[in-house]
Amino acid sequence: MASHDNAKAVAESYVDVLIVGAGPAGVMCANALVHAGVTVRIVDKRLEGISAGQADGLQPRTLEILQSYGLADQLFNEGAHVHRVANYEPTPDGGLKRIRLSAASTAPNARWTFGVGMSQGRVEEIFLASMQKKGLAVERATVPTSLKMSGQADGLEDPGSYVNTVVLQKVGGHNATEVVHAKFVLGSDGAHSWVRKALGIGAEGTMTNSVWGVVDLLPDTDMPDIRNLTYVHSSEGTLFTIPRERDLVRLYVPQANDSEVIDPATGRADKNRSSAEKVLAQARKLIYPYRMEVKDNQIDWWTIYIVGQRVADRYSVHDRALIAGDACHTHSPKAGQGMNAALGDSHNLAWKLAYVLKGWAKMLLLRTYESERQKFARDLIEFDKQWSKLFMANSLSSEDRDDASKKLFIEMMNKFSGFTSGIGIRYSPSTIVNPQYQTSASNLIVGERMIPQMFICAADGRPVEIHDMLPADSRFKLLVFGGDIAVPGDLERLREATSATERPESFLSRYGRAGAVFDVLYFSSGKQANITYADFPQFYGTHWKKAFLDDVELSGRFGGGGYEKYGIDPHVGAMVIIRPDGYVGMVAPLSLHGVEDITTNFDGFLL
Repeated sequence: MASHDNAKAVAESYVDVLIVGAGPAGVMCANALVHAGVTVRIVDKRLEGISAGQADGLQPRTLEILQSYGLADQLFNEGAHVHRVANYEPTPDGGLKRIRLSAASTAPNARWTFGVGMSQGRVEEIFLASMQKKGLAVERATVPTSLKMSGQADGLEDPGSYVNTVVLQKVGGHNATEVVHAKFVLGSDGAHSWVRKALGIGAEGTMTNSVWGVVDLLPDTDMPDIRNLTYVHSSEGTLFTIPRERDLVRLYVPQANDSEVIDPATGRADKNRSSAEKVLAQARKLIYPYRMEVKDNQIDWWTIYIVGQRVADRYSVHDRALIAGDACHTHSPKAGQGMNAALGDSHNLAWKLAYVLKGWAKMLLLRTYESERQKFARDLIEFDKQWSKLFMANSLSSEDRDDASKKLFIEMMNKFSGFTSGIGIRYSPSTIVNPQYQTSASNLIVGERMIPQMFICAADGRPVEIHDMLPADSRFKLLVFGGDIAVPGDLERLREATSATERPESFLSRYGRAGAVFDVLYFSSGKQANITYADFPQFYGTHWKKAFLDDVELSGRFGGGGYEKYGIDPHVGAMVIIRPDGYVGMVAPLSLHGVEDITTNFDGFLL
């Protein structure tokens, strides 16, 4: 307890991580941390979670991430699956014509080649339910009023020190205050982040002069592609539509008279100067001659906003107070990245925080959060600038645009599909991204996420997707591609690498912590006709679900070609290290030296 001048007692508490802001980044990080055994508190100024509006869709890579936490099924069951993109152009008679119908994602090797339209609030609810299983709930109507960090260097380098002191205040009621001592603080409190400002972190970039209206409604329309992601370039301007859950559709509509909705005092879009009816009226002009009405008067949500394209100049202060999501980066919705980028931030950060807090990794591991995610955000903003410029150029009438402009728009959609889907994100070399032996698995790009592929369980012959063997359970996965164990030379090479891995000085013994840090999976290039589960070396047979064959299952529908797909020689083999967030951290030869180099790599950041 602490005593103040007024002699009134103020509650004090201690926690590993205090999260401010219960948006997508906050609830995802809280969920991942609490399931990793970290003590967490998460507070939010809102009295209740959002029920409608905000972000609206999940890209293919985000679906893979949520699947790794066991949370994707609800999205697939409830959300609108977005498989196609439709492009419309104006016709000489004032109408519209669909000029192109294409796949929503052309990203290579995506496990799911579609996105899912679902409201941010529902996505947050899925995380909240998962958190609650571990006894964690959002403390609502609670705001921070001060944040102070210890300036002592030894304390900052000790992850066990409670270096952050945060004063929390309940909104309304008795306005009770509490002093929270936290080892780490995460600000996931949106574009106008209080935490970012309290830390003195600046944001690089600008606000555009483009004002957009957004409306979620139950449509009554004869627009034939309303259940697709649709870009309409009409003689009146440009808009796009996104299908949503519960048969809803979202319309993104540029506002015709920008100056009328700007508050001159703040420079921000003032919602009170517009209305859902005005946004809808503009949408009707843009999709004419198709009609757009509201079925059963159901408008779930609407707003207007000015597009900001900014990136925080830092993502942390001394790696002890950090920011994520919109607190780090803002961009237009046309990039389709808002919620996806926020979830990607937390997915990258959570396991690193858990490792440092558990004493499994050095503090320097946390520096890779900023180096990896800030570069991604800057790349995202650069793409968003190009895309937004081209998007607005397509608002011109057909007569004012040439064929080259139209072609460029299509090329941009294809070029950045890997980026916007999240599939093509690549992290640069670092202490946890080591491309030294890239040629050992030439198609498994070190720094990119693991490529999905079906393998056959050696024990019972069932097909298994490798992504489902890489859950986000805070463990590194050692994937041993041991060649064909029915071939003597391959088996001997495997035995040499296995012997090295079993030595006390190897990474598995030094850092494994009785299976808490590493999970080992084995993949043989041999065939079912020649190999049984009993043929696998005992080291890889600790559980029958850990041994696999790169073969086609007996019905002939699944599996086969994995070694080739990954660029691994079927007789030479390789070892692949998958990070807890599903990204390839290192590949190495299947040999004594390969094991030694993997150990050296882990020496750099594990304890």
